[in-house]
Amino acid sequence: MFKIGDSAVGERRSRRNKGRNVTGIVLLDKPFGVTSNHALQQVKHLFRAQKAGHTGSLDPVATGLLPICLGEATKISQFLLNADKTYLATLKLGVKTNSGDSEGVPIQTRPVDIKSREQVESILRKYVGEIEQIPPMHSAIKKNGVPLYKLAHKGLVIDREPRLVTIFDLQLISFQDDELHIRVHCSKGTYIRTLADDVGDDLGCGAHISQLRREQVGPFSANMHTMDELEGLAEQGFGTLDKVLLDIDQGLMQWPPVNLTGDAGFYIQQGQPVFVPKVSERGFVRLYLNEQEFLGVGEILDDGRVAPKRLMKNTKIG
Repeated sequence: MFKIGDSAVGERRSRRNKGRNVTGIVLLDKPFGVTSNHALQQVKHLFRAQKAGHTGSLDPVATGLLPICLGEATKISQFLLNADKTYLATLKLGVKTNSGDSEGVPIQTRPVDIKSREQVESILRKYVGEIEQIPPMHSAIKKNGVPLYKLAHKGLVIDREPRLVTIFDLQLISFQDDELHIRVHCSKGTYIRTLADDVGDDLGCGAHISQLRREQVGPFSANMHTMDELEGLAEQGFGTLDKVLLDIDQGLMQWPPVNLTGDAGFYIQQGQPVFVPKVSERGFVRLYLNEQEFLGVGEILDDGRVAPKRLMKNTKIG
């Protein structure tokens, strides 16, 4: 039976179910065996956040840094998605799989015959710089609207266009018997599984990724939190949990700051480009109001004006 006040109670419950208006960046150490989306939903639930988004997925078998953006920070997810990244990878030599990692089915087995460390390093040097990669079938790239991995699960293999990526640095950490440990600093869109597959072919024995850990995304490379740590902090209340949140602008520190005051600050918030003295940079910048509020991302136009690119709301810093 409908009672007086039920409508108001229902409305309040609806508002509560939308979550907290919390903003910031969480540096999650994603555990093994969990999809990035599942990890995202867990963090969103712990913070009771209205909005959440990650900055580039990790395969379930991969671990490591997964920056998760809450609230207004979701507006910079794309910038972090485009950032360079660093991975620590273990290559299992002698076995080639259909997916390029340990989740795949072995399709070729060959003996491992590595003569020296110099032999491996010589091959790795070939991949430093701008290179072409053919995306693996087990990837989220879509063909006619269908992710390639879904086609791969049906046993289908289709032609894929090669893509240009950049390997900034590729170090051999160690090798022993049938394992190589490498560290890869690369551009967005780089498939470490494809790199491992190609390196294995060059070594004449084949290879696949047996372990993969992401160590760096853009400006972030430390202060990660495990899911267990976050759950423990959540038990102490939001006041404790929220202390792990980083300010939004921490994800954009590779760009120079531009401080706006007076009319310039007003007009930029209205979406209008403004002239700022002594701004000679080109490209993206971080916009601040009176050095106290992060306004968002700006872009320097050809005529020297600063135009708003992605603005934030209520983002005090410090």
